[in-house]
Amino acid sequence: MEDRVIDRHTIDAVLDGDQAAWDAMVKRLSPLVWSAVRSYGLSPADAADAAQGAWLRLVEHLPGIRDPERIGSWLFTTARREASLLCRRNRDERLVPDPVEPDGPPGPEQAHADPALAVLTADEGRRLWLTVESMNEPCRSLLRLMAQAPDAGVRQLAGRLGMPAGSYGPTRGRCLDRLRAMLAPEAAP
Repeated sequence: MEDRVIDRHTIDAVLDGDQAAWDAMVKRLSPLVWSAVRSYGLSPADAADAAQGAWLRLVEHLPGIRDPERIGSWLFTTARREASLLCRRNRDERLVPDPVEPDGPPGPEQAHADPALAVLTADEGRRLWLTVESMNEPCRSLLRLMAQAPDAGVRQLAGRLGMPAGSYGPTRGRCLDRLRAMLAPEAAP
């Protein structure tokens, strides 16, 4: 473990933007991070995410480090926590296939028995999708994806949209509120 010790000089150099000092720290501590992450049996992509998360935590906490000699053990513990968090999230995630774009109009199995109802339903659908298409991003993409993949989990939908999972729910709520307001009878053309 002696070769994994980081001194105050190295930390100060990293904080001053010295790329060589950062590279040396990463080279010295990477085996430690990877051993912690790999012990969780994560996929290569998830293991890389956990390792990256640990390094990010180090960057966030580096200015407050008081005991540089303990960075190795702190980083090892942090990497284990990141990996454990990913394992828990993966356990709760339910993957569904990517949505498929519809090829054309609905088939006869989706046709309504009442032609008038079919026309009204089609008009409502057209109005809904014209309104969705007129919305700004991310609402337009979010609402399309919700309709195309109704069984997808929040993490999968958020990932497809390139947003943090914690932002998905509030964004979805704002987009649905905006859509409701745009579709309200007063807002009708």
